[in-house]
Amino acid sequence: MNKFNLEDRLIDFAVLAVEIVNEMPNTRAGNHLAGQLVRSGTSPALNYGEAQSGESRRDFIHKIKIVLKELRETLNCLKIIHRSKLYQSEPRICAALKENNELVSIFVKSVETAQRNLQNEKKKPKS
Repeated sequence: MNKFNLEDRLIDFAVLAVEIVNEMPNTRAGNHLAGQLVRSGTSPALNYGEAQSGESRRDFIHKIKIVLKELRETLNCLKIIHRSKLYQSEPRICAALKENNELVSIFVKSVETAQRNLQNEKKKPKS
């Protein structure tokens, strides 16, 4: 997958999270979960941008793990919003859940690949 496509997906996902938040009810639970979703749902795009400028492979892996952590947090938040019916658009919340799951899968593989590459780099004899 092209890194720019992934970056665009994360930005589109952040926009989707913002759209869901903007439709949530102005209740104690709605406001609490809306605040949580806007933070965790936009964080992956922002942290992925930072990961692209990682100072080392270890720094890159660390930042990608933060992206993954935020995606998992967002997934749980979306599930709570969905089960509590604190949304207006069923198709929008379902699309967010689906995309969130796909992004988690992509970043799990990304972390595994980066860690494997780091291990292989360590095994190479220095010239």
